[in-house]
Formats: sequence, C-alpha cells, structure tokens
Amino acid sequence: MARKILAVDDSPSIRQMVAFTLKSEGHTVVEAADGAEGVAKARAEKFDLILTDQNMPKMDGFTLIKTLRALPEYHSTPILVLTTESSEAMKTQGRAVGATGWMVKPFNPTKLLEVIGKVFRE
Repeated sequence: MARKILAVDDSPSIRQMVAFTLKSEGHTVVEAADGAEGVAKARAEKFDLILTDQNMPKMDGFTLIKTLRALPEYHSTPILVLTTESSEAMKTQGRAVGATGWMVKPFNPTKLLEVIGKVFRE
C-alpha cells in the first residue's frame, strides 16, 4: 500500500536515495533538509511515516521526534531514525523520545522497504 512519507536529512544525497527507493515502491515522498523544516512540513500536511536523521543543523532528530509526538496527529505515527549513530545509548534515547525504529547508514534499500513493511504489517 502506498504511503505518504516525510524524509528529513541534511544530506541531499541521502534524501535522494531514500526518495528514489520509496518512490520506486509507489510511495509519495516529501523531503526536508533539517528538523525545523521537517516540523513545518509535518504541520502543513499529514504523513503516514517519518524518516529522520539524528545529527542535523537547526534541529536534531530527537528534538524533531519530541516536537511531533507532542502534536495529536503524530502521537502514534511511525517515526524511523536513519542515522550513522549506532550506539545502544543513542538507540535507547531514541526510543525514550518516541522513535518507532532505528536504521544505521549507509542503508540497504531492500532492508529499508522491509522495515517500513513491518511497521505497517504489510
């Protein structure tokens, strides 16, 4: 089933790879270059899933997640962190702020699609 997905990452090449991967499966993808832009886009339209990097200028991924989780429309929306960070401490902190899942970059496109499928139980 096609979903509307927000991809938030300060790396244009990562956003491009994520968008290409997701669009190839029929998903609609909106891109944001940092957490602040991601929050603005999430407030402007509703998304089924959000993918976010952790380390970004203006607003990091954890602050983005906390901000979105405070909004009623994103209280239970799946939010996946796609980052270079792989420590258990970071993953624990991510879960504490409301991240649904965690993937480490560089990502495998097939694995990304599998994780999204699992999130929606497809």
